[in-house]
Amino acid sequence: MDFTLTDEQVALQDTARRFARDEIAPVAAEYDQSGEFPHEIMKKAWELGLSSLSIPHEYDGVGLSLLDSCLVVEELAWGCSGMATSIMANDLGLTPILVGGDEVQKKEWLGQLTGSIFNQIAFCLSEPAAGSDVAGLQLLAEKDGDDYILNGTKCWITNGGVAELYTVFATLDRSSRHKGICAFVMPSDLPGIAPGKKEDKMGQRASDTCVIHFDNVRVPASQRLGEEGEGFKIAMQTLDTTRPSIGALACGIAQRALDESVAYAQERKAFGFPIAGFQAVQFMLADMAKNLEAGRLLTRQSAWMIDEGLRASKFSSFAKCFSTDMAMDATTDAVQVFGGNGYTKEYPVEKLMRHAKLMQIYEGTNQIQRLVIARELLKE
Repeated sequence: MDFTLTDEQVALQDTARRFARDEIAPVAAEYDQSGEFPHEIMKKAWELGLSSLSIPHEYDGVGLSLLDSCLVVEELAWGCSGMATSIMANDLGLTPILVGGDEVQKKEWLGQLTGSIFNQIAFCLSEPAAGSDVAGLQLLAEKDGDDYILNGTKCWITNGGVAELYTVFATLDRSSRHKGICAFVMPSDLPGIAPGKKEDKMGQRASDTCVIHFDNVRVPASQRLGEEGEGFKIAMQTLDTTRPSIGALACGIAQRALDESVAYAQERKAFGFPIAGFQAVQFMLADMAKNLEAGRLLTRQSAWMIDEGLRASKFSSFAKCFSTDMAMDATTDAVQVFGGNGYTKEYPVEKLMRHAKLMQIYEGTNQIQRLVIARELLKE
């Protein structure tokens, strides 16, 4: 068992690290305060090859493995997990095409993400009444000749207000639950599609999150991914594939919290001594480092399993659940190490804590992850 990264992976990691430190971190607080979407940073990341990482070479993509992608995501999240989320959202949005699309669809739609023009794609799954309960989708797709007519609302859609393309999940029959769900790919400017209000979030404010309304949106059957009724399976396979990336995001946040805490503890004095000399502070730092390494290992193992074609539902949930809980603990302890200063916006750790909280919620709450893990155990 070799845990050593290849020379290519080290170089990729270094590229992402320099981008995070030189381009993202210096402006992260500014975008967090304003809530503006960092269009230029998104485009720079794309130009560097740090976006749409999972598109295979045969479709003119960079063809990185999921493990490679996790290395990139962790470094970007060190700079700002909100911007990292928006950068990695392309891979979430395009994965249903890889999972359920035919060759014609892959060439047509993935080609729009690898050409000379920077495009973004959003993953449209969550709804006001169907967050954790994916089978309860209410967005209705009614067959009309060779088309489908979509009516309903999506919510909590990352990059929903800025993306040029959408992958959308809808149901043919609301009473059929998972058996009636279909997946579609479409341009975001079809008649009847209307992004709604941008959410005023506690954290990850640089990431665009909004409601999307579908009012008699006509979508050709040629843009349906897979067969009718296969949408639920496509969504679940997509989330199994992308959850390790959430673990990587969490590890990036936790690494930043640890780095900031170690530096501050060596500088800040109390009772005439640096607080790094006090055992209470040392224990917090030690726990942060220990748990970070465990989360990183789980994340990389789950990514490796997916790259190897192994069933990884349980391990993806391990990585997502453990690492995001770990990041929440690490950032809470970081604020504690900073004391009163940590509770102010003058220092970066309060932002890290706000960002970490979302990690426990999106792409399946950590309660849902525990259900997935338990069900996998009981099947064994």
